[in-house]
Amino acid sequence: MSLLPILKWPDPRLAEVCAPVERITPEIEQLAADMLETMYAAPGRGLAGPQVGVMQRLFVMDVGWKEGRSDPLVCINPMLQEVSETRATATEGCLSIPGVTAEVSRPARVQMVWTGLNGARFVQSLEGFGAVCVQHELDHLDGVVTFDHLDAETRAALIAEYEAA
Repeated sequence: MSLLPILKWPDPRLAEVCAPVERITPEIEQLAADMLETMYAAPGRGLAGPQVGVMQRLFVMDVGWKEGRSDPLVCINPMLQEVSETRATATEGCLSIPGVTAEVSRPARVQMVWTGLNGARFVQSLEGFGAVCVQHELDHLDGVVTFDHLDAETRAALIAEYEAA
């Protein structure tokens, strides 16, 4: 395994929509292992393909590892099947926008379907931080970053803070 460089905003690849993963190959398996290693070293709780320059619909996450409840997921071609009408606001950070956090409002509960490395399809309902993380990583696969969720004034202030750092 090896650590991968994490792209930083405003790299234009972070604004691109990713292509589906066509087949699970040994290269995809190695990429997933490298992405998990990179995520843990960063240290983050999620990392999407475009954040490491791979423009494919793949992300890894482990929302509980920092609290000693490690449960890594590799999500290939993930999509949301259901989203709640109820919304929740949470503070989000991003490995591609280091040092910046923002309050983002998202559906409070989601149901995601994805393919695992073994080729099986999985369905899971998530709420709380799990729902936030899944939606954040799915955004990356669609070329959306945290700044894109903010009103113009908040966005401008956070971009100025980020660029000054």
